[in-house]
Amino acid sequence: MALSIKRPLGTEDITPQNVNKWHTVETIVKDTAKTFGFKEIRIPTFESTELFERSVGDTTDVVQKEMYSVIAKESKFTLRPEGTAGTIRAMVQNGLLNDALPQKVFYILSCFRHERPQAGRLREFHQFGLEMAGSQSPYADAEVISLAKSIIDRTGLKNIALNINSIGCPTCRANYHKALKEFFAPKVDCLCDTCKSRLDRNPMRILDCKSPICSDIAKDAPLILDYLCEDCSTHFEKLKSILTNMGIEYSVNPKIVRGLDYYTKTVFEFITTDIGAQGTVCGGGRYDGLIEQLSGKHVPALGFAMGLERLILTMESQGCEFMENQSCELYIAPMGDIAKDKAVELAKNLRDEGFLVEYDIMDRGIKSQMKYANKIKAKFVLVVGDNEIQSNSAKVKNMDTGEESPISLDKNFYDSFSSLYMANMLVSED
Repeated sequence: MALSIKRPLGTEDITPQNVNKWHTVETIVKDTAKTFGFKEIRIPTFESTELFERSVGDTTDVVQKEMYSVIAKESKFTLRPEGTAGTIRAMVQNGLLNDALPQKVFYILSCFRHERPQAGRLREFHQFGLEMAGSQSPYADAEVISLAKSIIDRTGLKNIALNINSIGCPTCRANYHKALKEFFAPKVDCLCDTCKSRLDRNPMRILDCKSPICSDIAKDAPLILDYLCEDCSTHFEKLKSILTNMGIEYSVNPKIVRGLDYYTKTVFEFITTDIGAQGTVCGGGRYDGLIEQLSGKHVPALGFAMGLERLILTMESQGCEFMENQSCELYIAPMGDIAKDKAVELAKNLRDEGFLVEYDIMDRGIKSQMKYANKIKAKFVLVVGDNEIQSNSAKVKNMDTGEESPISLDKNFYDSFSSLYMANMLVSED
C-alpha cells in the first residue's frame, strides 16, 4: 500500500546512503572553525518574533514574506529564518560578551523560510555559521573571510569567486538613502507593492528585491561606494589591502547589499555558477550595531553563514570527494542457537573496542547470510557453527580477496582479529 502522507514541500530527507556527504561537510566546517579559535554554540529552534523583526529588519523579504510564525498563548514565536540574531541573543543573555574579547562562536543548525523551493533553496535548510564579537578592525573582517575561504578550499571546490562591498554605516547611509529616494521616486509607480512601501522607510531593500521589474529599475541606481564616509572608506581600503597580502583574490561588487538589515560596512559573498543559476555558497559581513540594538551595549561584530545543501550540491556538481559511509567490518554468520549466543559474545567483544560488527538476527540460512554480508559490504565474514565452538577456532574470510585466515574464538579473539584486520587493511592500501 502506497504511503498517503509525504514530506512537506520544500523539505528533504537525508537517507543513510547520503548522510556521508553531510558528515563530510560538517567535519570540514567544524574542524576549520576550531583551527581559527571558534567554539560551538547551540541555540533554540524558535525565538520571539520581535527578535527577528528588530534585527533582521521589518522591511526585508525574510520578515515580510518568509517567516514561519505562530501565536501561542498570546506570545508570538518564529522558527529561526537565520542563525545570527538568535546567536547574538544567546551571547548577550549568557554573558559571553563580559568575557575576554573577541568572542568567537560557530553553529550548525536548521533554518526555515517560506519561499519557492528550487535547487539549493529549501523551506527547511541547514546552515553553518559563525559570529565574532568585539573587534572593529578590518583584520577581523579578513580573518572571517579567510576562514570561509579555507572551508571552501578544504572541500575541494574550484571556481568560487569572492565578491566584496561596503554598505557603510548609519552616517554615510543617510546620504545614500536620500540619493536612492531621489532615484526611485520618478519610477515608484513601476515598483512592486512591497518596494513602494520600502521607498520611504528603507530604500536599500529595493536593491535586494527579487522582482525582475524592480531589479531592472535598480540596475542603474546610485552605488553605495560613492557615498562612504571617511571612516568606512578607510576601513574598506584596508580590508582590500589585507586580502591582497593574504593572497585571497576578490572582486569589488558594489551591487551587494545582503538581504538583512543588520549589516554595516563590509559585506561579502562567495559565488558559484556550477549549480545552474548563479548562487551564493557563503555570505556575510559586519553588523556593528546589532548587539547595541538588542542590549544597549556597543560591541562591534561580524560573521557569515554557509548553506550546507547548496555547498553539497556544488561539491556534487564538481565531483568533489566525500568520505565514505562506514561499512560493516565483520559480519558473524551463526549456524544454530548455540552459535547465535557465541555471535553475541564475539560481537560485543569487538564493538566494545570500536569495531563495526553485525550478526544474523533474521534466522537466515548460511547462503542468505553470505548474500546479506555482500549487500552490506562487509569487509570480513566469520562463520560460527557447532564445530567452530567445540574447537574454539574458526576461519575469517576476506570478502575482497576471498582469502580465509584461522582465528581463535577464546579470550584473545579481539587481539587476533585486530591484528588480522590491520594487516589486511595495510595490504589493501598498498
